Amino acid sequence: MKLAKLAIPLLSLFILSLAFISASLAQPAAKADGGALFKGKCTMCHGPDGKGYPAIKTPDFTSPKWQASMTDKQIIDIIKNGKKGTAMMAFGSQFSDAQIVALKDYIRSLNSAKK
Repeated sequence: MKLAKLAIPLLSLFILSLAFISASLAQPAAKADGGALFKGKCTMCHGPDGKGYPAIKTPDFTSPKWQASMTDKQIIDIIKNGKKGTAMMAFGSQFSDAQIVALKDYIRSLNSAKK
């Protein structure tokens, strides 16, 4: 009889736990903050405003000409795999795909023609 009295509250607790886990898994993941990632990893070479440094030949992300010359796929590929013959290292092992897309979106937002 004691076991039956204990079984109902334990079963209820188990069901509530499953409901909580299901609800938390169904929530979308927090969107990666491309601006924060850029400030943390990219500003050393690309500058805090994304204008780059001519002395080390980093691109000016605010330039409409540069923006027009690059596809989203190219930007993502360079972030993931780096760029041969330059100091641009690969970040594919450091960032998730969502973070890389967020960085690409942030870089696109620097386009001075859209401001």
